[in-house]
Amino acid sequence: MLMPKGFKGTHEQIGTGKPAVVFVYNPNLVSSTTQTEQMNEARSHLGDNVFFLLAREATPEGEAFIAKYRARPNELLLFDPAGVLIKRQAAVIGANELMLWVR
Repeated sequence: MLMPKGFKGTHEQIGTGKPAVVFVYNPNLVSSTTQTEQMNEARSHLGDNVFFLLAREATPEGEAFIAKYRARPNELLLFDPAGVLIKRQAAVIGANELMLWVR
């Protein structure tokens, strides 16, 4: 159950003063790999100004997140610094658009 490097599968950082992008991740989908690559590209420009997190399907933490927010497979959710869900969209979203989401 490997996670892509640089991502947390826990969600306690949501609502801690920075925007958070959470991706519903399934390692069996090519689009999940593509989306995490785009998230890493956005992170390389944004640095520590935003949290990039995963809700991995078939894990206790991921399934709890998916149920709480009624998230769909391969969906990205954006939370404001206070932890309010403000946007959601199906993947794949490019790095440039992700950067616009959080600015």
